[in-house]
Amino acid sequence: MSDVIRVDDPGDPRLADYVRLTDSSLRTSLEAAHGLFVAEGEKVIRRALGAGYPVRSLMVTPDRMAALADLADACGCPVYLTPQDVAERVTGYPVHRGALASMARRALPAVGDVVAGHRRILVLEDLVDHGNVGAIFRCAAALGVGAVVLAPRCADPLYRRAVKVSMGAVFAIPYARMTDWYGGLAGLRAAGFRLLALVPEQSAAALDRVAADGRVALMLGSEGDGLSSRWLHEADQSVCIPMSPHAMALGVDSLNVVAAAAVACYALMRAAG
Repeated sequence: MSDVIRVDDPGDPRLADYVRLTDSSLRTSLEAAHGLFVAEGEKVIRRALGAGYPVRSLMVTPDRMAALADLADACGCPVYLTPQDVAERVTGYPVHRGALASMARRALPAVGDVVAGHRRILVLEDLVDHGNVGAIFRCAAALGVGAVVLAPRCADPLYRRAVKVSMGAVFAIPYARMTDWYGGLAGLRAAGFRLLALVPEQSAAALDRVAADGRVALMLGSEGDGLSSRWLHEADQSVCIPMSPHAMALGVDSLNVVAAAAVACYALMRAAG
């Protein structure tokens, strides 16, 4: 049974894991230093728990306590019962879902271990928006992509917003982070992956017409600049999602990175049969 502890002081040090959750700079340094991340909402917390992440503590508002009693017992950790206004003062935003969990991180596996046995993977270069990273993980999970590889500067999939937007998909899709941006793609090619660079230019080969036999790594670039010239040069082929003539006439020549990832993942999985 977990200990349920009423906490009415937003400055209570026992709530330190939940301080200023909207401050990305603070959270990046704090979470790295203490090896933790924060999951928000009952469904996401249950998925993290089911994926084997240890729970350090729960912070629950009184209106959600009865519904989460079994979850609290399953976690076997301190449960801080915190009034809504106190929770908001601690976190910096209204905690509408009424439950937050401080979870312990696990060591990330090597890239080679993560991609072993998978035919379709995503490779993300320098996507810095946590919401976009979380949404792409959700696309990957929904459409059957086996794994995700992150460049060194990509946003953290376990940052609270990424976890929330992914609806816990970051716990379902194995991922790893490259240690070498400059030469990291060579390891994927050596593992037998064909590197496809997704670009907006309509002069590139249409993705749905590209042979997708064997192992394929689809490369997605940053929200603004797209893939770097280095990675474009390293790719085996550049591919695009064809835009309709009507869209082009309206000046719509590309999709945002999340929509593009969804369409591309669907096309790749169809091609895989």
